[in-house]
Amino acid sequence: MADEPMEELATEAWLYGYPLVTAAVTKRSMTAVAARDDERRKAPVNQFCYMRSTPDASFTEVVSPNADTLYSSAWLDLSDQPVVLTLPEFGNRFWMVPILDAWSNVCAVFGQRKNGQSAGPFLVAGPSWSEETPPGLTLLKSPTAVNWIIARYATSGPSDFPAVNRLQDGTRLIPLSEWTGNPDDYTPPADVPVPADADTTTPPVDQVHALNGREYFTLLNQMMVDNPPDPADAPILGRLAKLGIAPGARLDELSPEELAALDAGTRRGPQTLHDLFAQAESANAGGWTVHRGLGDYGSDYTKRAVITRFGYGANLDADALYPHATTDSDGQPLGGAHTYVLHFDPGETPPVDGFWSLTMMNERQFFTDNPLNRYAIGDRSGMLTNADGSLDIYVQHANPEPGLEGNWLPAPVGSFNVFLRLYWPQQTALTGAWAPPSLQRIS
Repeated sequence: MADEPMEELATEAWLYGYPLVTAAVTKRSMTAVAARDDERRKAPVNQFCYMRSTPDASFTEVVSPNADTLYSSAWLDLSDQPVVLTLPEFGNRFWMVPILDAWSNVCAVFGQRKNGQSAGPFLVAGPSWSEETPPGLTLLKSPTAVNWIIARYATSGPSDFPAVNRLQDGTRLIPLSEWTGNPDDYTPPADVPVPADADTTTPPVDQVHALNGREYFTLLNQMMVDNPPDPADAPILGRLAKLGIAPGARLDELSPEELAALDAGTRRGPQTLHDLFAQAESANAGGWTVHRGLGDYGSDYTKRAVITRFGYGANLDADALYPHATTDSDGQPLGGAHTYVLHFDPGETPPVDGFWSLTMMNERQFFTDNPLNRYAIGDRSGMLTNADGSLDIYVQHANPEPGLEGNWLPAPVGSFNVFLRLYWPQQTALTGAWAPPSLQRIS
């Protein structure tokens, strides 16, 4: 191990720290406002931003977004004190409020599957919190000070947005020091200082990939202080320490050769992620890859980094599965120069207790403008079935023939990929007994 090539070790270190650095950069980008700004999809730390409509092609803050739910997003910093999370009554609507720690693991999730119509209020505390929990609150202890809450509420479209907006308004965060037992007693500040150098326009993934070795690993070391690695990470941290990578460590004493290795690791990292993702995708038959075990990565640092890059904010399998296709039934890459059909035999649509959709992504994992402003289609879209009860979804760039537009998922001109999203999947999907049909190229 003493002769381990430094560049390879630095690349491994880059992958190991990728979720934590991504959390830092994304948090900085999405919280650099003095007050909540729903239109810009930003809010200060420890405040919710309510996305009042589903994302469109301008949304680039997070890769692989969905168009099935409205989001309420909040970045937490629990280093000073805990916050109280309150939730409304959701009725029969599908809802889900996962909390991701800074390493991208789901440390808690509330929702229709586990809680029915509502839950809480909760005291969300960081790893340094050791005081008594006030009466009436349920303690949730996060392993990190930085956390990301991504509340999701199912919506059937624009006519349903006002009802969901009311549920968003009831999803609140209150600092413990301001908690009276009534969330209406607290008004968030509207004059939070904003860092002058915060980049709020460049997608966070591009910002992370632009960091050089010193910048990337200095940020990683700083973040590990309040967001400690899991104790199970001791073996890899023991190896990374030789490159100056440790909580709170400084890189000042590294040799030029060691600093050059860190730079090489940051240069190799993005392509390594791309290659790992492509390798995982190509290893599966039928054109679909089902990445299982998301949101709870243990010591699988490679999977954790890959999902952070291509599906940041992924949920636990029990809440959502994301079969992903980059190729058709013949193994050929998907592209807008061709037309495709996704055919479900009668009774073979995705088995869910929530709902399902098919979502279109361009080559950068974002939405693409199209004439219908349609980025996903699914069981709530009013699609027409065939006479025998089967279902065809047309995936192509051009509008299909008259009468089929309701079953059309518009594709970009260039390369693309699609996600099937299964919310609250049934056991047959969780075990793999059900598998999605392949995309058939028809021209």
